[in-house]
Amino acid sequence: MGEVLHLIDRHGLAGELILLGDFILRLCLVIMILAQQRRSPESRIGWILLLLGIPLLGTIIFLLVGETRLGRLRIRRHRRILEALDRPDIHADGDPDARAHSELDRRGSHLARLAEQISGGAPVRGNSLELFGDTDEVISRMEADIDGATEHCHFLFYIWLDDKAGTRIGEALMRAASRGVECRVLVDGVGSKVFLKSSLCRHMRSGGVRVQAALPANALRAIFARLDLRNHRKIAVIDRELAWTGSQNLAEASFAPKPKYAPWVDCVVRIEGPVAKELHLLFVEGWYLDTDESLVDFLRESVPLREDGVIAQVVASGPNFRNQAATQLIQSCIHEADREIVLTTPYFVPDTATIVNLATAGRRGIDVTVVVPKRNDSHLVALASRANYAPLLNAGVKILEFEGGLLHAKTITIDRQVGLVTSSNLDRRSFDLNFEAGVLVFDSDFASNLRFLQQSYMDRSVKVSRDEWNRRHWARTVVENAAGLLSPLL
Repeated sequence: MGEVLHLIDRHGLAGELILLGDFILRLCLVIMILAQQRRSPESRIGWILLLLGIPLLGTIIFLLVGETRLGRLRIRRHRRILEALDRPDIHADGDPDARAHSELDRRGSHLARLAEQISGGAPVRGNSLELFGDTDEVISRMEADIDGATEHCHFLFYIWLDDKAGTRIGEALMRAASRGVECRVLVDGVGSKVFLKSSLCRHMRSGGVRVQAALPANALRAIFARLDLRNHRKIAVIDRELAWTGSQNLAEASFAPKPKYAPWVDCVVRIEGPVAKELHLLFVEGWYLDTDESLVDFLRESVPLREDGVIAQVVASGPNFRNQAATQLIQSCIHEADREIVLTTPYFVPDTATIVNLATAGRRGIDVTVVVPKRNDSHLVALASRANYAPLLNAGVKILEFEGGLLHAKTITIDRQVGLVTSSNLDRRSFDLNFEAGVLVFDSDFASNLRFLQQSYMDRSVKVSRDEWNRRHWARTVVENAAGLLSPLL
């Protein structure tokens, strides 16, 4: 403040006008924040404190990343593509044989209807699903699926590395392109920045694979759109009927950019059946946003049901969706649990309502377990995450810290009856800013298998003791709670 006053004193009237202009601008931004209906109360408080507490710099930060601005061009494109996609003959449940709402029990029906409000996709029957928790096995099976492709391979990933895993899939796509298979790859412009400049990417493009950056970021685009809106989805669709989704990027478990946290431990689902069409729809939407090329014709045919298949539903969210419904789905999963709920996530910085609901479930006797990494690649997020431990531990919630690497799997199981595998973390960024996708499965066998995988994470974790946590040095509590104050902005 002394430096600011000295600057005003030295520049006289000009300095006073600068100070007045900054005050008026910040006041206008505060009023704008208060007028926004979609922003959460915690987010409002966080941004107002930043604007009032840090003159000039707080204003610049808000103008860069304070608004969920997708960009006018993309907004127009999104409206056009939604007009083409949001039709009964395009969605998987447009096939009467695939519709499954009437077959769900009370709990399943509640969750399915809420999930449908998020992304428009209804639950559909006839899906064959396989669950994977090993990166090498995922890459091998995915490569084999590409080698068997006859029509198209459409891949959408947040991170694609030019390591062994990324190269194997890239070379498989080039082999497919040489057979006449249409191969398109959409990768996030920030998450896959290095890949987009790599020799692997150049070879893929020269080999007939169309590679496109999603939401590219540069200084010029910052004027028109928020730069940290990212496409965090992990989706692969092959020949309409086969799809992959989950938490795994196209990278080795050793994850070259951050090897000291390795191995990255992920959870992925391989799907055959109508729900693959809903994942394909998300790829078509993302491709159109950044290329203006419509691939709607790929979605006009129905996908055959698999015999003895299960009911599943795609859950997608993003800055162009009703984002608060994503947190409502998590909270509904907590409410619908009768005996047990297990959540795994690498980044645990949820909103206040989620913390309250988890604590309430613990107090009403539900066996609630949250599994997070013991060592996190984001120190600030780790601190903010631990700010939430005390209210949960005091309510009887079990918190386990995974010691076998960086637990990157984002999963939920409810009473071993319903399972969710997603790309979405339990944090504000995933809820409000990122494009995310996952699959909600209404089947006890699948949920039990997912719960078995979660147990393998729990077996490699250490339980956080409530008594020891409450006896920690006060300085650690101060630092963690200070980081927690920033959680609405993280």
